[in-house]
Amino acid sequence: MLRGREKYLRSIVAMVVVISGLMASATVPFTQAGSRSNPRVLPLSAKPYGLTYAQWSAKWFQWGLALPVDGHPFIGCPDPFDAGQSGPVWFLAGQFGTVECSFTVPVGKAVFFPLANAECSSLEDPPFHGDTDAEQRACAKSFADQIDPTSLFCEIDGVPVENLARYRFVSPQFSFTAPTPWIFGPVGGTGTSVGDGYYLLLAPLSKGEHTIRFGSASFGVDSTYHLTVGP
Repeated sequence: MLRGREKYLRSIVAMVVVISGLMASATVPFTQAGSRSNPRVLPLSAKPYGLTYAQWSAKWFQWGLALPVDGHPFIGCPDPFDAGQSGPVWFLAGQFGTVECSFTVPVGKAVFFPLANAECSSLEDPPFHGDTDAEQRACAKSFADQIDPTSLFCEIDGVPVENLARYRFVSPQFSFTAPTPWIFGPVGGTGTSVGDGYYLLLAPLSKGEHTIRFGSASFGVDSTYHLTVGP
């Protein structure tokens, strides 16, 4: 009886260890984000909430391309600040020129944004037009190749993020629905697109005030976001 009970208890302990290990591995991207030099940036191989960096870049474009032109975050500070935002990850957009914005992000939200990027779609006019996955991919690459990796920059609360050239990703082809007019044309509709560029995904920031500055000198993007994390 004692041996049987001991065997049973050992099996319970083993199950607890396995479950604990699975839970720990699921939370590693948020508790041990990045390297010592980039402690808040999620690792390149991370799949937070089940999606890779490349897949989140597609989600970012789907978010942006669906928004109305008025108050669009691609051309200035988002208005309203939470337009189209939902789910566990909130998006920031880089704008051409120097732009400084302030808004509130709920506690517990990861933050995803491009340093510089490009896309080509079935709804845009040349030279940003492509009908097939291959055409869109080649088109987006041709523009993303013009981004000088050495010109990329990002600071989180004054601390520079290193090795930014490693964070280039190509999205899978994705579908999107744009309003009329939309950010890249006078007539919207449903189309397909592929994006290519440099992105960062941050683990949820602590409650309080944070500043993120990012962009690319070669693309003329210099965006600063003052974020208040909290209700």
